[in-house]
Order: sequence, then structure tokens, then C-alpha cells
Amino acid sequence: MSLSRTLRALDWPALTQQLDAEGHALIPGLLDRAQCEMLRALYDRDAPFRSRVVMARHNFGLGEYRYFAYPLPALLQELRESFYPPLQAIANTWQERMDTGMQYPPEHADFLAQCHVAGQCRPTPLLLRYRAGDYNCLHQDLYGELAFPLQVAILLSRPGEEFTGGEFVLTEQRPRMQSRASVVPLRQGDAVVFAVAQRPVRGARGYHRVNLRHGVSRVCTGERFALGVIFHDAL
Repeated sequence: MSLSRTLRALDWPALTQQLDAEGHALIPGLLDRAQCEMLRALYDRDAPFRSRVVMARHNFGLGEYRYFAYPLPALLQELRESFYPPLQAIANTWQERMDTGMQYPPEHADFLAQCHVAGQCRPTPLLLRYRAGDYNCLHQDLYGELAFPLQVAILLSRPGEEFTGGEFVLTEQRPRMQSRASVVPLRQGDAVVFAVAQRPVRGARGYHRVNLRHGVSRVCTGERFALGVIFHDAL
């Protein structure tokens, strides 16, 4: 089954419920081992990428990542295009609840066209590599005025075999309350959909916005690869 058909066949009402309740939702086994290893093998090649970021130089943590260049690899392009329609419906509901006035078009190409008019023309999907001792500080992937409110991370390595530690972590800053942290357990090929920066939460007086950040805890041993699928482009 193609990725696009696999994604269409998912239980999106249940995933939407998870996203509304927690700000993230898990999709087990989205990619198989061969697909994960194919993506990982790209890291040491220059042609697929537009830039390389060493986290320590920017106080982002330890480790490094590479941003893909256009045209994206076929598998990554399919992930971006196929994830967007169901996430677009969730994103528009969230914008209505947060009263932002923002609505996202049905097709990803049309949203990218909006990004490019705003000067955001650089692709943002990325491949991340962590080795023993590396980690990623809590952050938000915002690259300009336009931002799609949901993104996807896919673990490409086998925890417990190829690395230990390196848990995917989310924090949520709630009004007048202590921040809440969540650790999302991932296996190779699992995807997690999560809020980029804000999401609506129902309170006693209606919906209010909460801020979220995500990161990766310190890798204890081995090497960890992950794919980040971000739907807006960058300045």
C-alpha cells in the first residue's frame, strides 16, 4: 500500500481526538525498516540538502541536522503532500477555536504558494543525527510569519539496539499553572504528529491558547536519526 493510501486509511477521528486532548498523536509503524534506512543513508550525501546546522554553534543543544533542498526526495514529498489534507482540517478547527482569523487552503501546494509570496521559499523538512551525549533543547520550528500549526517527526533508528536515551519530549505551558512535560515513546518507523507552537484548550470560559515546545533528551549510547516533516517554508 502506498503511503498516501496508508495515511488516508488511518483513524483520523481518533488521531484528532488525541491531538485535541494532548497536543500530540502517535502513528505506529508508518515507515518500514527499509524506508527508514533509505532516508538515513541520505545524511552523508550532499546533493539532497541545502544546509547543515551544528546545534552547539547556536546553543540549540548538541548534535546536528541537515535541511533538505528542493526537489525533495520522493518519499518525503509524498509524506508532506499526503499528511497535509487531514492535518489541514484539524489546523483550521484550531484556528477557529483560537480566533486567529487564519485558514489554511485544502492543498499543500497552495499553502506553499502563500509562503513563497511572503518570502518564505526555503524547504524546512530535515534529517537529524544525534550521537552519544547529544540532545536537542526545547524549541518551536517557526521560520517566518506564516507557520502551519502541526508537524510530524519520524524515528528512523531502533531504540534499545542502535541507541539508548534520546526520548522525544514535549512541554506545554498552561496559563497560571506549572508547565507539563510529556515523553512520547517511539519505535523505528513510528510517527508523532504534534503542535508546532500553540494549540487550543477548552477551559471554563471557552478555548484559550497554550504554548508548546519540543526537544530530544540526551542520547546515552549509539546514534539516533529522525526525520522532521514541517509544512511551512522558511525565510
